Amino acid sequence: MKRRHLLQAAAAATALPSVARAQAFPARPIRYVVPVSAGGGSDMIARVVTERWGKALGQTFVVDNQSGGGGVIACQTTARAPADGYTLLQAYVATHGTTPATRRVAYDAVKDFTPIGMIGATPNVLAINDSVPAKTIKEFIDHMKRNPGKLSYGSAGPGSLTHLTMELFKQETGAFMLHIPYRGIAPAITDLLGGQTQAMFPGLAAALPHLRSGRMRALAVTGTQRNPQLKDVPTMEEAGFKGFDAMQWYGSVGPAGLPADVVRRLNETQVAVLKAPDLAERLAGEAVEPWPMSPEQFGDYIRADIARWTALAKARGIRLDD
Repeated sequence: MKRRHLLQAAAAATALPSVARAQAFPARPIRYVVPVSAGGGSDMIARVVTERWGKALGQTFVVDNQSGGGGVIACQTTARAPADGYTLLQAYVATHGTTPATRRVAYDAVKDFTPIGMIGATPNVLAINDSVPAKTIKEFIDHMKRNPGKLSYGSAGPGSLTHLTMELFKQETGAFMLHIPYRGIAPAITDLLGGQTQAMFPGLAAALPHLRSGRMRALAVTGTQRNPQLKDVPTMEEAGFKGFDAMQWYGSVGPAGLPADVVRRLNETQVAVLKAPDLAERLAGEAVEPWPMSPEQFGDYIRADIARWTALAKARGIRLDD
């Protein structure tokens, strides 16, 4: 009996540090690294979410904008931080999807991080200039094939989601359009509206004002279901492109090796925040829909997204550090 009691006591003592850590966490403010400058849509998402997330945790989040190197600096900062839950990163499709797929980066998007959870996502829109004589994807593909070498599309830059999504579309259709890369989404949209380019795949938030004005026409959206803000526009899958669900997504990660109990507490509180109706209303301004996931689901999503864009980049010969 004594021996059994001693073993039970030892087991309980071993579990105490984990239990105590879970109860105490977080005991001080959490640094939330955002890989973009202050003021943009991604920054807004970070501040809206962390304000509520902090209340759920009973602790403050301090947003730290680190925009250098296209997200690489922010990723390195987070990957090198202590694995204690007090430094997190707002990862997104560039840092943990398209960038690792198209160039060498000074971090491993899978091995150097612990997934916490998905925050949300917004679709991209297959948009054309209003002078292009097409009302459907089929009509646009026919127009592309009747005018080889005469059409061009803009992107926010080489290796961006807007670039790779259109290359995926070209691969699926076998049609050709010349790629015109810009330094950001705004000038790319300006030239599409002006007719210098004929098509692109902008994010929904950037496209909406021009779609509503009629100067840009939406043919389809990415994702697995129609977007509430474009209810009459079919998904790419409805238009016959199975699995064409490229999304601009945002989520939270920490350094590799975060304790499981800390990850669980962070994820449970984040999911509770994402399920609140008022959050969905706030994120609608960026056309982002909350998309809560478990850490395991989010980790699987990151790996699948990297694999998708890596395969496309290889097939299309897109390598930006060669």
